Amino acid sequence: MTEDSTNGQARSLMGRLARIFSSTPATRDDITEILRSAYDDKVIDSEALEIMEGALSVADQQVREIMVPRSRMTVIPETAEIEEILALVTESKHSRFPVIGESIDDIKGILLAKELLPLLLEGKENFAIADVIRPANIIPESKRLNVLLKEFREQRYHMAIVMDEYASVAGLVTIEDILEEIVGEIEDETDLEEQNPIQRQNDGSHRLPALTTIEDFNAFFNTGFNEDEFDTIGGLVTQAFGHLPKVGEEVSLNAYNFTVIAGDERQIHHLALKYDDLPPQKNQ
Repeated sequence: MTEDSTNGQARSLMGRLARIFSSTPATRDDITEILRSAYDDKVIDSEALEIMEGALSVADQQVREIMVPRSRMTVIPETAEIEEILALVTESKHSRFPVIGESIDDIKGILLAKELLPLLLEGKENFAIADVIRPANIIPESKRLNVLLKEFREQRYHMAIVMDEYASVAGLVTIEDILEEIVGEIEDETDLEEQNPIQRQNDGSHRLPALTTIEDFNAFFNTGFNEDEFDTIGGLVTQAFGHLPKVGEEVSLNAYNFTVIAGDERQIHHLALKYDDLPPQKNQ
């Protein structure tokens, strides 16, 4: 490539940049238009455009728009035995868990899964959840995402509990939730499993979210549970109990034995499933 052609390319690039930034943007729409012009002129690529637009959109969003609602929160009762806690941590594969008292609105703190690792070396005898939980960060639903992201970075925490105007827990939000608004979905091995929520265990049993639809359950296990009265397997199982079950309670539906392995005072969250040795047959 000659020196003249190189200088020509440089002048062309500078010319495109000058055209793009020749006017001062007055609104976010102006900035978005400038960014898209830069993309059209091949000054930035599609990934850079997506990240920049995502960063702009975060400034306009509030926590309530992206939070995990309370019905989908995985919580740990402060009275839970260590075996229950380890089972829940293993099942959910989350790294942080709200610890609750008498109800989900009674937040005691946050348990980090890594705090349980010393149990492998020191034993479970002296474990007390109150000794390892950390203070929970409480925020309103209306907090803007860009402000919260700054707090996450400056105060070095990764999860916040979201309260509504009545001081009730509305949900939770993590730093990953905000980053995904900027850079797009961040997938890991847990996300891959969530695409197939019914997970077979080494002992032949299965674990599944209570929100698994009866339609999906029937398709997976070749069963025929009625889909008219309840939408989810959790609703069907709760009816079989005749009350809202606690963690550890079991109930059988035909050849299928369900055990509650996670839940709160409002609903069950996860179930373990075992069935007879014979291949599952259609149930009516």
